[in-house]
Amino acid sequence: MSSLVQTCKTRRVALAAPADKEAIAQVRGLLAGMFPPGTVLERRREQRFPFPRLLQLTPVSADGLRRLGPSVTAAGKQLSESGLSFFHPEPLPFRWVVAALDKGDGRWIGFLLDVDWCRFTRQGWYESGGKFIRAVTLSASPELAHAAC
Repeated sequence: MSSLVQTCKTRRVALAAPADKEAIAQVRGLLAGMFPPGTVLERRREQRFPFPRLLQLTPVSADGLRRLGPSVTAAGKQLSESGLSFFHPEPLPFRWVVAALDKGDGRWIGFLLDVDWCRFTRQGWYESGGKFIRAVTLSASPELAHAAC
C-alpha cells in the first residue's frame, strides 16, 4: 500500500475507488510524485488534490473507441482517485473524452473520462469535471490519445 493511501486511511479519509484498478494505480503514482507522504489538504469524503497542470482532452464516443473531434487543452484544477476537474475557455460540446495528463517527467497517462458537470465562472471561463471510467494507453504523445482508445 502506498504511503499516500496509508496517510489518508490514518487520517480517516475514505477513498472512493473507481472500478478500474489500473486507473487507481496510475492516479496514485501521479499523486505520489506531486505530494510528499503526510500531505492532507482537505477533509471531504474523498481526498482531492490540486492539479495545476495542462491536460489534453480528446472527444470520443461513449465506448471510447472512436475519436469525435480535435483535442483541446485544459488547465487542471483538482484530481482524486476517481475523477478530475479542470478549466477551459470554451464550452465543451462533448461528454466523453480521453484525458491525457502530464506526469511531469515528459510522460503522459490517459483515462476515459465521463464529463458529467460544467459551470460558467465569473472570470469568463468554464469549469468542468468528471469521473474516470478506465485507464487507456496513450500513443507517443497526448495528441494521439485516440489511437489507444
